[in-house]
Amino acid sequence: MEKISASLRSCLQPSPKVLVSCCGNDGEWDALAVAYCCNCSYDPPMVMVGIVPSRYSYHLIKESGCFTVNLVGKEYQEKFEYLGSHSKRDGDKIAACGAHLEPGKKVRSPYLDGCPVHIECTVTDSVVTGSHEMFIGKVEAVFADKEFVGEDGKIDFSAIDFL
Repeated sequence: MEKISASLRSCLQPSPKVLVSCCGNDGEWDALAVAYCCNCSYDPPMVMVGIVPSRYSYHLIKESGCFTVNLVGKEYQEKFEYLGSHSKRDGDKIAACGAHLEPGKKVRSPYLDGCPVHIECTVTDSVVTGSHEMFIGKVEAVFADKEFVGEDGKIDFSAIDFL
């Protein structure tokens, strides 16, 4: 599906289930389900994702300083569940579930093809909140399937069948 540029403001409204994709400095890609994700600044647009330090993807985000938030539609449910319950430590979970990563358009982090919206971010700060490290990401770009973006660049979230 062709992606076009969308508005950076309030790009996580409403707050659906998300998959965070990332890469390491060596170019290694991964993706994981994240329970803690939200907008944390309107100006500049920023989002925050919480990652447990023991997760495989954690060190990839620490190394590269970027991540991508992928908003998940219902048709992606099986992949979401697989990516949320398996670790890359045990093998290529992306290939195993039939997901496909594409190179990011503005950051090094890839996005998950098949998700209707992806939000590319660079890490500006992080806060350890106990079990999670909250990575604060400046939104560098938001891309959405063309059918969901109006002429004004705003995403019609009501038209997306979120998981």
